[in-house]
Amino acid sequence: MENDGQCKASEGGRSFRLRSPSLNSVRLRRIFDIFDKNNDSVITVDELGQALGLLGLQTDQAQLESMVKSYIQPGSTGLSFDDFQALHRSLDDAFFGLADESAEVDDKQEEYDLTEAFKVFDEDGDGYISAKELQVVLSKLGLQEGTELDRVEMMISSVDKNHDGRVDFFEFKDMMRSVIVPSS
Repeated sequence: MENDGQCKASEGGRSFRLRSPSLNSVRLRRIFDIFDKNNDSVITVDELGQALGLLGLQTDQAQLESMVKSYIQPGSTGLSFDDFQALHRSLDDAFFGLADESAEVDDKQEEYDLTEAFKVFDEDGDGYISAKELQVVLSKLGLQEGTELDRVEMMISSVDKNHDGRVDFFEFKDMMRSVIVPSS
């Protein structure tokens, strides 16, 4: 999610995986569709670089092209969804290894990862995610929800257990733990 995520992942050997493989596929498809700016069902290296840049991940275009070219089918200008899935699986295995269900969970690393994820949304650093902050992040990602404050407010209220109109770290952590399972 962030540029040093690869280093953290390779050093700590940890990632978060969604509990449901079908949910993983749906979310990966949604990410693919967001990255595919011209809706031609292909993500070019340029589109991928732009999307990563929007997420704050500055990449060297030549390195990015070198990394993804083996996944692009001959005669294609970029990654199809199947190619994108194969690239994702390869990166996941390379950086996070295969899931070992018997591995002990490193609570400190999980807490750090969740804190870093929370900071992405808590743009003003006040310890809360407001509807406006969530809307800004969703807009940066090009998500339709980012244009509709009512929908963003509904997202906040679905997680906001103390009904103060914003999400604190503990509410965020509970929400994240309900959709992901730590693996190493």
